[in-house]
Amino acid sequence: MESANNTHGILSSNDKIETEPKSGQELSTSTTTAMDSPMSTRPQTPSIFTPSGSMRKPSMETKSDSPIDLNGLSWPSIGAEQRRSESAEERAARLDKMAGAVKTLLECIGEDPDREGLLKTPERYAKALMFLTKGYDESMNDLVNGALFDEDHEEMVIVRDIDVFSLCEHHLVPFCGKVSIGYIPNRRVLGLSKLARIAEMFSRRLQLQERLTKQIAVALDEILQPQGVAVLVEASHQCMVMRGVQKPGSKTITSFMLGRFRSDPKTREEFLSLVR
Repeated sequence: MESANNTHGILSSNDKIETEPKSGQELSTSTTTAMDSPMSTRPQTPSIFTPSGSMRKPSMETKSDSPIDLNGLSWPSIGAEQRRSESAEERAARLDKMAGAVKTLLECIGEDPDREGLLKTPERYAKALMFLTKGYDESMNDLVNGALFDEDHEEMVIVRDIDVFSLCEHHLVPFCGKVSIGYIPNRRVLGLSKLARIAEMFSRRLQLQERLTKQIAVALDEILQPQGVAVLVEASHQCMVMRGVQKPGSKTITSFMLGRFRSDPKTREEFLSLVR
């Protein structure tokens, strides 16, 4: 697990990274922002995330490891930009391709995709899967929508028991549970509903619970640059309830702490006691 001192590859807009010199070249230093997008095929949205006055230690990771790119996409998948910017005709072609794949699956399990009850199932499932994975192409800029406020508050803020629904990337079956998010402001707060929206965005992807927990925490740390962030997720996974070991009463709990929540046991204990 990474330390809280920015080893997860986040750069503020004033940070610099150094690259290894090629043969015959001198070492050069270039300014790289965390918002730079490696794939920018649509008009770029002005970033709403401006770093606070404190400087962060530069990371030796590349800019592709930053959690939020210039268009506000967070850890975008390889086709996220294309999916987000496609035309209505391209979206219809995507759905037709997905429906054809579902029809093939129905045939492979021994079903008749032409019977009445399954005639429109491939199209329905294609649309449902696009909704269940809509978090890939959602923009953090649009999601936060300017709800960042300077406020003289430096005590813990917690939103607990946020319902989330996601798909396990190993078996493509659901897992669902609750997320509790806490942070200690550094005189900067975020609209409360945005915490739930951020959890929703990351959960609407093919996920691992461990990754989901970390992504929520690291994104909030990048947006707010607070004194600390803590995220706790408790979920039930259908991949070990409906199949496999088949244990319906089991729960999986994951946490990720940054800043004071990691370095100060009393702060961490206070958070855990308040969300349980």
